[in-house]
Amino acid sequence: MGPEMLVDLPFALTAMQGLFLAAALFFAAVIRGYSGFGFSAIFIVIASMVTNPLPLIPVVFTCEIAMTAFQARGIRAHIDWHRAIALLVGAAIAVTPAVALMARLEPTHARMVVSALILLLSLILLSGWQLRRPIGALGHAGVGILSGTANAAGVGGLPTAAFLSAQAMPPAAFRATMIVFLTGIDLMALPTMSAHGLVTSETAWAAVMAFPILALGVWCGSRGFANARPDGFRQKVVILLATLATISLIRAMF
Repeated sequence: MGPEMLVDLPFALTAMQGLFLAAALFFAAVIRGYSGFGFSAIFIVIASMVTNPLPLIPVVFTCEIAMTAFQARGIRAHIDWHRAIALLVGAAIAVTPAVALMARLEPTHARMVVSALILLLSLILLSGWQLRRPIGALGHAGVGILSGTANAAGVGGLPTAAFLSAQAMPPAAFRATMIVFLTGIDLMALPTMSAHGLVTSETAWAAVMAFPILALGVWCGSRGFANARPDGFRQKVVILLATLATISLIRAMF
């Protein structure tokens, strides 16, 4: 009996794929606990190296919501609600049509779209782009529309991370606002994904299996946040995202 028959995993994953994805999940959860973003993008681009990422996107969203519960007490005082609400209003406009489009893509095309989007947004983050004047609610809502569209591919946090990074925000406020925004857009996307058949009993089973790994990863990342420089760490996270996206894009093309 081969190793793939020893563990009954969702989505017909083999034991080796499951172990690989568990390690990727822990790594991404540590980064989420530390920086407030990057979990979905990192996990999905790593997952796309061994399987079709589309069925895993609802699992990732469920995980993000669970991680917010782990972090809620520590971020409450730092949330910029004015920015978060404007971003979420914009995202609400785009989530449903974007998910409908992504659900119709072939697995190979989905991997290419996800990887190309992550690479483009990572390069924007790495460019050091900065906004020279304050941005109001309308501007934040516009970025929310872009993020809501990107969230169909599981990377809705990256446009907002690029936008907020370009503003003069304290690291704690950046991290807390990103966590709230990501939770909001995930809650919007899950019902639409369910309507398109992307949320199944396997989604729930995979999420339950992931929770202990998430808890440990977020705890480790949150402990590091209090004693390190998040700005420098965010840059390293984005470099990693760009590298993984490039590898995944090349794999999808060839």
